[in-house]
Amino acid sequence: MIVCITEKPSVAKDIAAILGANTRRDGYFEGGDYRVTWTFGHLCTLKEPADYTPLWKKWSLGSLPMLPPKFGIKIIPEKGIEHQFRVIESLVGQATEVINCGDAGQEGELIQRWVMQKAGVKCPVRRLWISSLTDESIRRGFADLKPEADFNNLYHAGLSRAVGDWILGMNATRLYTLKYSTPRYEQ
Repeated sequence: MIVCITEKPSVAKDIAAILGANTRRDGYFEGGDYRVTWTFGHLCTLKEPADYTPLWKKWSLGSLPMLPPKFGIKIIPEKGIEHQFRVIESLVGQATEVINCGDAGQEGELIQRWVMQKAGVKCPVRRLWISSLTDESIRRGFADLKPEADFNNLYHAGLSRAVGDWILGMNATRLYTLKYSTPRYEQ
């Protein structure tokens, strides 16, 4: 079975129609050898400071800078997201191949790679790279699927940006809040 993972349900519907996966199931379309599922944009995110150590739960200058030895990802804790992730995880567990149908670009590559990593994809992965959702564009894209490795640099660029944003955002927010915020007192 080939599992296609898109970035949103509307794209899954368009791709499924072209592939003949016209039967709607809970969280995916199926038909022939294809299952076409979707994320809702970000299903995964970098872990929060307290996910690494309880010491980072409390805001204090002494805990700065926060630099995890290795960054991790987690599923966003929302019921609908967790359900859709379980659908994806189940499908990729049965897949002989996964086709990354995420948006063409750095952020799309990052979003899909995180989901595939978290879902434990073990089979070969190829990449659909299209910038239009016309029927012809989708057909051409599927006729010219690329190896996942062709997009490793794009993924690493997205990952570097996400980690850099985390380091700066988490540390600077706490630093400036602790050093410069004015305490508010109730009257």
